[in-house]
Amino acid sequence: MHEEQLYRAALNGESQTVSELIAAGTDPNQPSEGEDEGLPLCAAAAWDRAEVATTLLAAGAEVNARESGGWTALLWAAANGHADTARVLIEAGAAIDDANDDGDTPLTLAARRGALGVVRLLLEHGASAQKYDGDGDTALDIAIDWVGVHLESALLDQIAQDDWEYVVGRQFAKDGTELVTVAGRSADGSETEQVQAQRGHAAIATLLEDATGAYTPFEQLVARALAHRDTDEDAETWWIVADTLGKRADDETYEALAKLCVSEDAREREFGVDAIAQFGVTEDDKPYLDRTLPLLRKMATTEGNPQVLRSVLAALGHQGDPRALPDVLDIIQRPGHKRTMTDAIALADVLPPDHAEGLALLISMTEDTDDEVRDWATSGLASVAADTPEIRQALAARLDDADLRTVAEATRGLAERGDARAAHGVKRVLADSDDDYARELVTEASAKL
Repeated sequence: MHEEQLYRAALNGESQTVSELIAAGTDPNQPSEGEDEGLPLCAAAAWDRAEVATTLLAAGAEVNARESGGWTALLWAAANGHADTARVLIEAGAAIDDANDDGDTPLTLAARRGALGVVRLLLEHGASAQKYDGDGDTALDIAIDWVGVHLESALLDQIAQDDWEYVVGRQFAKDGTELVTVAGRSADGSETEQVQAQRGHAAIATLLEDATGAYTPFEQLVARALAHRDTDEDAETWWIVADTLGKRADDETYEALAKLCVSEDAREREFGVDAIAQFGVTEDDKPYLDRTLPLLRKMATTEGNPQVLRSVLAALGHQGDPRALPDVLDIIQRPGHKRTMTDAIALADVLPPDHAEGLALLISMTEDTDDEVRDWATSGLASVAADTPEIRQALAARLDDADLRTVAEATRGLAERGDARAAHGVKRVLADSDDDYARELVTEASAKL
């Protein structure tokens, strides 16, 4: 009886109940044999109950235990697109390439689902992109097969029955791809069924091509990016394709991107700029800088589309070259220009430490009403090589900011300048923020005081 209760609590994400049942002696590795058969850890994984999974693992749940059909918790998390729980399982030692009885691996299941976040996670942790599923397909084969498929129709085909009613729902999954749900019910309402998939297959195919060394023609990659520009929450496919092209670092691809930058189609120009901005760039080298900078500076003058101009501004900043400062200042000070965090990022990236006008403008951005603008402007100001009373005062003014990431950036800037006022920011962030990045910043700042 307790096993059934533990399984149900794990499935529902009832962390307190799970803890109480384990404390009372319920075995986390004993499968439920009630209406819902299976292992509590697998239930938690199938429903993305990361906190419950952590509790079960700490209590001794076997991370690679198998249910009927050879399903492990990681296979369930991958099949349902749950990257958060998958990470918990992998960090606990989950076998990353183990297949179920049908030959499905976590990677092939995530690729079929279109679960970009899970695929990224698996590849980061060494999953093999060469393994086949039970049908003899690799994850790349599966992803390619789904690219361009009308997802709603494909899902409907999986559950379609005569005289049933169906509803299609769309929302963003945690990884930014669109999550499509098709739910059906019988005419009398006595039966229901639901299937889901994510629209991440184009991005996944691109990642897997990188992982396997497969070469995809330029035009095909660009078509993927353009098709998904307004589908993903934060243009995930767009940026994955841009990164893939950027890593090619060859003259042929560069010239193709340069041609996109002068296309009559604004969306093609936008992608060309975004991709060429990071083309061939490494931590220590920017081999195309002297070709890219003049191209972008010209576009700063000639481009009339606001969205493309925003990309030009970001690209100028990405070059990190002070020669771009006049163009950056020109764009962000134009009448009618709508300020965003890109302004602060670009300005900080090209700003020399002794440029009074630019510093004054960056300081003014640290007082902007938009949280993201203030955050990035404060981060940029904190990183400026100069150390003046005006810079310190502007940073100190942000220690009481409502946005705790902004407080953390200000704290970092003051600590690097040996200013004891940083201690106030350390105290605030550690007391009030659960943001790992902010807490890490102030912890490092505290060590410098």
